[in-house]
Amino acid sequence: MLTLAGQSVSTLEMVAFATGLLSVWLTQRMHVANWPAGLVNVACFSVLFVEAKLYADALLQVAFFVLGVYGWWSWSRAAAGTQRQLAVTRASAAELGWLAVIAIAGTWGVARTLVAFTDSPVPLPDAAVLVLSLLATWAQAKRRLECWLLWIAVDLISIPLYWSRSLHLTALLYVVFLLICIAGLWTWKARLTPARATA
Repeated sequence: MLTLAGQSVSTLEMVAFATGLLSVWLTQRMHVANWPAGLVNVACFSVLFVEAKLYADALLQVAFFVLGVYGWWSWSRAAAGTQRQLAVTRASAAELGWLAVIAIAGTWGVARTLVAFTDSPVPLPDAAVLVLSLLATWAQAKRRLECWLLWIAVDLISIPLYWSRSLHLTALLYVVFLLICIAGLWTWKARLTPARATA
């Protein structure tokens, strides 16, 4: 058992920290192994978030698992093709519009559901993390550059949220995630070519 800022940190949270860090670092490097590392990570966090009464975040882990399997399949399939490296693409104007609509409507709807059916003490940020993370994972699976902007938004919401729920190591992890996501944005942008911009 580790102590951080005077609070005990469980072994499960430490494993979640390590696998989460590994997953995001591998994503930044566009390595397909980010997906299996992420599956272990979401299994750990599903338990942690239920214990912290972050119900939308706990539900998110189930969705992450499904999207993680899809992402693993999608990246493996692309890597097995004739390309020497995975292509980075930009979201189309239509995709950006749908992302914005889903982000706003989805966050509002999930927050209302949490207020009505749970004892969540932080329904709005919990809902925002759920919805934005799902959109970011979809964009990541599609290798859209904009996934990093969505992940940065998730990190900025998550850091104070998790700290407030006494998940101090997890909050620290999201500070590291934020830095990796900024680096990821630049790394993926460097791999984006005009021919791939609308792929």
